[in-house]
Amino acid sequence: MIAIVIPYYKLEFFEKTLESLKRQIDKRFKVYIGNDSSPENPVFLLEKYKNDFSFKYHYFDQNLGGISLVKQWERCLNLVENEEWIMILGDDDVLNENVVASFYRNLEDINKNEINVVRFATKVINEKEETISQKYKHPVLESGQDFLTRKFSKRTRSSLSEYVFKRNKIENIKFKELPLAWHSDDLAVLEFSIPNFIYSINEAQVLVRVSNLSITGDSSSKNQKNWATFEFCEILFKDHNLLFTKFQKKIILKKLEVAFLNIPSFKTYQKITSYYFEQIGFWSAINFQLLLIKYRMILILQKLKIFNGIYAIYAKLLNK
Repeated sequence: MIAIVIPYYKLEFFEKTLESLKRQIDKRFKVYIGNDSSPENPVFLLEKYKNDFSFKYHYFDQNLGGISLVKQWERCLNLVENEEWIMILGDDDVLNENVVASFYRNLEDINKNEINVVRFATKVINEKEETISQKYKHPVLESGQDFLTRKFSKRTRSSLSEYVFKRNKIENIKFKELPLAWHSDDLAVLEFSIPNFIYSINEAQVLVRVSNLSITGDSSSKNQKNWATFEFCEILFKDHNLLFTKFQKKIILKKLEVAFLNIPSFKTYQKITSYYFEQIGFWSAINFQLLLIKYRMILILQKLKIFNGIYAIYAKLLNK
């Protein structure tokens, strides 16, 4: 069976999550809910759904998510009994009714291809249950490195809830600790899928919620997210360098450029410059320096409040 692990903290959308589990047309799953010492008690809701699906609920006395989301995931994963496959579902995300059924419908093909990571199509929803994105589908078989470069090129999206992982991969490789667990899921998808592919099921979808309550929607943690991007890319270049082509490395570094411009410092400048020299080559490193000069000039012109005027003149000259 599938274990659906829910690291619980916020009550606001939790009933939507539970309702989606109730509506699964295939009930071959068990839910494990780990309460991260939340002040919002969900027991009354669980009582409401106690006859709709099998679940195990545990209250943890100490809050870990505020210190380390990865450690909270780990202790919730320790609740799992004997299931071979594990989904970590957000306490505000929603499964379409055919998610579990479609997993079992594809299981023979999944096993034949020796797959360790399965993902579903997704849509993004907001706090009003409104769909705010297209439906994101994926190649049926895709390498972890191809997925990451697609995501960094903004041709797809990803979050933890839409994945199902082979249990032995989680136990042997483990989720890596990054600030706010930002990119910890991306890294897990890459590392758990090696040396095979990610298997995509596009006929079923997970609705991933983005709101002010979610980390994705929280703009106040921007700096931590950017530092996490640096740490993530450092692991990619240090531990998985041979997996990526030069073209893919350029895409990763473009992502890193954005993080650098958000948290500019001599330390981050040194790192990204050295990556350009080591991973791509001399001229790419020079181009990065020219980009920085251009960026600084724009900032100066904006501070002097003459950027818009100069840009308008430049645009007119180009049109001629």
